[in-house]
Amino acid sequence: MKIELLAIGDKMPAWIQAGFEEYTRRLPVDSSLQLKQIRAVSRGKNPSIATIIAEEDKRLLAAIPASAHRVVLDITGKQWNTQELAEQYSYWRELGKPIVLVVGGADGFSQTMISQSAQRWSLSHLTLPHYLVRVIVAEQIYRAWSILNRHPYHR
Repeated sequence: MKIELLAIGDKMPAWIQAGFEEYTRRLPVDSSLQLKQIRAVSRGKNPSIATIIAEEDKRLLAAIPASAHRVVLDITGKQWNTQELAEQYSYWRELGKPIVLVVGGADGFSQTMISQSAQRWSLSHLTLPHYLVRVIVAEQIYRAWSILNRHPYHR
């Protein structure tokens, strides 16, 4: 199964990159997690929030294959405990489609992007730094894989 983490923002600190890679390199080749970064919209000349969201949505949508199962990470999404995420991972694997987990910019997504996604996932009711979400998602995907494969990482 191929999972892509598609995220707005392309200037990730080195420690975030190292954390993300720590978990992705543990996954076997047939269960890969890859990061694709999309440049954020410039905030010069005071564009409206709606304009920024619309442009970032456009950039994200252009990077998502039409056949993909799109999951937006959004505060309005469902929070899964660890076992539920493992069940989601199993479900995604059975779909036989590319899975794209989408992290929006600082202003979030448009309602259209949210409503047209197959699923919504909320990591927490807390507001998390967008870069840190990359590491959290990578670790949780690895944990879900380890549960399903009876790997001792999750005890």
